[in-house]
Amino acid sequence: MLKLEIVTPERRVLDAEVDFVTLPTASGEAGILPSHAPLISQLKPGIVTYTGKAASDKLAISGGFAEVNGDTVSILVDSAETADEVDVEAARSDRESAEKAIAAAGLVDSDAASDARDVVEHAAARLQLAGGR
Repeated sequence: MLKLEIVTPERRVLDAEVDFVTLPTASGEAGILPSHAPLISQLKPGIVTYTGKAASDKLAISGGFAEVNGDTVSILVDSAETADEVDVEAARSDRESAEKAIAAAGLVDSDAASDARDVVEHAAARLQLAGGR
């Protein structure tokens, strides 16, 4: 079993015993099983999936960091939401605003473009989780 902890600046979102975790890392999706090698990874906005004894669940996260140490997976992010917590209209609005900012400014490889793309990815993950693409 893995101990999965997901923490934001405002709250501890999850503290559970799970069998498997999938993380959206900066270099691609990573699956974590018990006895995984130690790891520290940057996370991109996306969906964290975890499987417990009887069921699996998902959370939409903003970017952040994950640490795997022993059988503990610690995830530190700015925000994490369950499907029930996602405000679909706010996520759509966030995505549209970021897409307009990218298009209007002709942003390509700047920090502002990177930040806007993160907003688009986070909004898309929230919408996917909520089923409101």
